Amino acid sequence: MGKSVYSLVLSDEVVEAVDNAAYRAGLSRSAYINKVLAQAVSYVTPEQRINDIFSAVERLMDDSVFRILPRPSESAFAVRSALRYKYKPLIRYSVELCRTRERQLATFRAALRTQSAALLDDFSAFTALWEQLEAASFKQPPDSSREPGKYTRTFDLTPQQGMQALSDEAIAAALSHYITFFDEVLNIYLANAEQPEIAAKAAEKRYRDHSGHGHNIAGE
Repeated sequence: MGKSVYSLVLSDEVVEAVDNAAYRAGLSRSAYINKVLAQAVSYVTPEQRINDIFSAVERLMDDSVFRILPRPSESAFAVRSALRYKYKPLIRYSVELCRTRERQLATFRAALRTQSAALLDDFSAFTALWEQLEAASFKQPPDSSREPGKYTRTFDLTPQQGMQALSDEAIAAALSHYITFFDEVLNIYLANAEQPEIAAKAAEKRYRDHSGHGHNIAGE
């Protein structure tokens, strides 16, 4: 959605009230006025749609093992969980939504909070395996990247030619499912990490059993 500069004549008292309301909402004056005007004319802005998607994700994950974290920004959502690995290290999952003129993208990130070299190595081995499994599941390899303690995966939510755009509910379900399934398979791998071959086989079996029952693992 494009944005332009417009001149409006407003009373000083109204502007003061707007500024106070914008401050309480954590928004700039322009962002707050844009939000209020959009609501007044029943127009759903991209920002409101992102908020609706993340609100749906929060509802879907509210009763799970994940702890929902304060949103890093208006365009991002984050949760945290404890891994089933020796001292219960924490892992943070986040999703950021962005829209360009031609594409709608979602970026998933998994980030460990650890200084353990062993866990970092195990996580690296798992994400390498996860990349291989996903690459084998789609016609085009997913756009992903790995670094110590971090994994990033981008989803293109832009509707393909001849296909309808995904609903907000469908996007929310796919994102919450991806986080949950990634965490599940990661924990299966870590539970057997002392025997890497067994860990890889157990994680791969869970992934393939899941996809073999017609589930859309990646939300694509």
